[in-house]
Amino acid sequence: MLKNYVATCSIDIIALLFLSVILLSSNMLNNNRKKPFLFGIVLTVIIVFSEAGTIFSADKMGLRSINIFCNVLGFALTPVIPIALIAISDVHIFQKHKLLLLPTLLNFFAAVFSPLLGSIFSVDANSHYERGHLFFIFIAVYFINLIFLVVNTLRIVKMNHYLMKRKMAALSFFTAAGTSIQVLFPSVYSSWHCITFSLLLYFLLLSEFDSSFDTLTGLYNRATFELAAQQISNRKAFSIIVLDINDFKSINDTYGHDYGDIVLQAVAATIRGSLDSRYACYRVGGDEFYIISRETNPAKIEFQLRNVTNALVEERRDDRCLPTIAYGYSVFQTGEVLDFHKMLRDADEQMYCFKKLQKAE
Repeated sequence: MLKNYVATCSIDIIALLFLSVILLSSNMLNNNRKKPFLFGIVLTVIIVFSEAGTIFSADKMGLRSINIFCNVLGFALTPVIPIALIAISDVHIFQKHKLLLLPTLLNFFAAVFSPLLGSIFSVDANSHYERGHLFFIFIAVYFINLIFLVVNTLRIVKMNHYLMKRKMAALSFFTAAGTSIQVLFPSVYSSWHCITFSLLLYFLLLSEFDSSFDTLTGLYNRATFELAAQQISNRKAFSIIVLDINDFKSINDTYGHDYGDIVLQAVAATIRGSLDSRYACYRVGGDEFYIISRETNPAKIEFQLRNVTNALVEERRDDRCLPTIAYGYSVFQTGEVLDFHKMLRDADEQMYCFKKLQKAE
């Protein structure tokens, strides 16, 4: 059994080392994610080795100390894996909510003191392993962290209008289900194959996610907008909003491109901060923004857009050089024949009419 385990887990370790090399050289993944990603990789390698150590030393009297040490490592660190995966997708969550780490710390100390108290596990003089009388602590903490992983992933994809939310949610459920098998059936060594595969998929998905943003404004970029447009069907009502900065060229000519970038960032932040979660915002050109929304009530759309313009009015009190904006929108109702490009043209024409009205005032 040890030979089979070593053979299969060697593949996992090689894959993880290869992933770490790709990770360090990647320019697609947000740099803030790289540390927790590397932590997850290193943690997985350590636990794989510790599991191999428990198999190698099991029922061998002279190797009891190795068996104990490897079990301590495995039980103490295994519930940290979901925590690492959470930190990869939400790098700031544990800075804001440190209490979420308490169950993991409880399990860590229970595992560390198990050789003395037999709480999580015990290893007798013949190096024979048995589960301890408080083994349920390990099970409970592990499943709490897995549930937290799934819930937090769903929260993130909803908050960010994540276009791959189904894939991300499915990956979280896969990680939870795949790693639970070995917890329930200790003789089935499947957890670390699952974790290795999950880390590889997390890297691919989050690299795609991070590369979907405009680097200057933090809004989604044009490629992401085109992907979103392709995924729109005629089964759900939606609206498309076109928003443009007035006289942006003259701002660049008068104050320079550095200040133009500041203007773009300020307008993008105002758009993002003024609209609710039903509106996904994209920067598609120099000073042009598209917004796709589930809202189809024109009065409510106008209310949200007035929030943007009112917020910009407040910003202009501190910086009179900040520009105004013009916008137009088009609404699609379920049952109509969908022509997305026509909707864009209609919204664009309405936006230019708004520009003319502003100049006439």
